[in-house]
Amino acid sequence: MEGIAITSTRNSRISDVLELQEKSRARRAQGLFVVEGLREITLALSSGHTIDTLFVCESLGGFELFKANFALPKHLYTVTPNVFAKMAYRENSDGLLAIIPSRNLKLEEVRLSTNPFVIILESVEKPGNLGAILRTADAAKVDAVVICDPLTDLYNPNIIRSSIGCVFSQQVVVCLSQEVRQWLRDKCINSFAAELQAAQWYHETDFTKASAIVMGTEAEGLSDFWLQQSDARIKIPMRGKIDSLNVSVSTAVLTFEAMRQRGF
Repeated sequence: MEGIAITSTRNSRISDVLELQEKSRARRAQGLFVVEGLREITLALSSGHTIDTLFVCESLGGFELFKANFALPKHLYTVTPNVFAKMAYRENSDGLLAIIPSRNLKLEEVRLSTNPFVIILESVEKPGNLGAILRTADAAKVDAVVICDPLTDLYNPNIIRSSIGCVFSQQVVVCLSQEVRQWLRDKCINSFAAELQAAQWYHETDFTKASAIVMGTEAEGLSDFWLQQSDARIKIPMRGKIDSLNVSVSTAVLTFEAMRQRGF
């Protein structure tokens, strides 16, 4: 096959991949990120992303399926199993690792349905939580996920892994809270802030019209900005000794209540 062979884990190309895996600063500076595995790469390509560089370990089996469905990128490297193991962030990556240019969707570019439902996350910190929320968003087929003032970057390898590629199947926007509030008003979307002290139960809330749920961090909850600027505050009943759910679980509960009201 075509492509340059790499047999040493000390090759500078491998060091570049590891830097992109480990450092958000490098991802931002280079405008590149890493995607592993045929499923995730396929979702990235189907959402309009392109591959800058592809690393392939043929003995792991995924390359034949890739070639059957996609054109080969300009920059292609073949690597040995030990080199691939050095680069790979997770197991079962099918012997495929792609370097992909970042794309930053803007609020004005989001395509909304006639009766949208949007998930808004403020200052999300844990990549695993964001990944789980993106899986919920995909399962419910929400219109968009909007991340306000994030504390982790969208292309963190943990987010891509934990979302099993759903970071590519959704319209995901990263921006400031003030921009989002104005956008919601312009689009006539009602916002519902999740809060432990809220008076309104989530299951008694009308989600049948254009709606957005606003979720905060587990440690701090939502900021005063969203508590004051949202159209209503809602809560989930807590019947045990612990007074809060994981934010990804709470998001799933609220999202699927909205889908239930809308007849799925």
